[in-house]
Amino acid sequence: MSLQIFVDADACPVKEEAIRVATRYGLPIILVSNQGMRPIVAANVAQVVVSSGFDAADDWIVERTVAGDIVITADILLAARCLEKGCRVLNSTGAFFNADNIGSALAMRELNAHLRETGESKGYNASFSKKDRSQFLQSLDLLIQKAK
Repeated sequence: MSLQIFVDADACPVKEEAIRVATRYGLPIILVSNQGMRPIVAANVAQVVVSSGFDAADDWIVERTVAGDIVITADILLAARCLEKGCRVLNSTGAFFNADNIGSALAMRELNAHLRETGESKGYNASFSKKDRSQFLQSLDLLIQKAK
């Protein structure tokens, strides 16, 4: 099977960029969401809307990926599951998840959840910038070149 790109599409700010890069390389890209999406008509783009059940999109992605596929997600738990399958995982700011950093990412996720629960943190995320978008494009391009 050839390389595929899976996008955890709910609230993903770089769907259009991922589609553009996938199209340039002639790769299939699958956008997976719990909610409806604006239809995209392109031969290499598939859009999947799963049930609104807890982790339904994550489960769908994990069940269908194979080692070497690329997964784009900001969900650290999904990233960990995909890494276990041998996938390459990238978040929307262009940062790579890998065996060396997923443990600390999971730990920080737990710590931040605890801080939000106790009221010590409001849980605000930094706004998405042009630099983030540019870094994402560079990182995705690099991942695809390495994979090919």
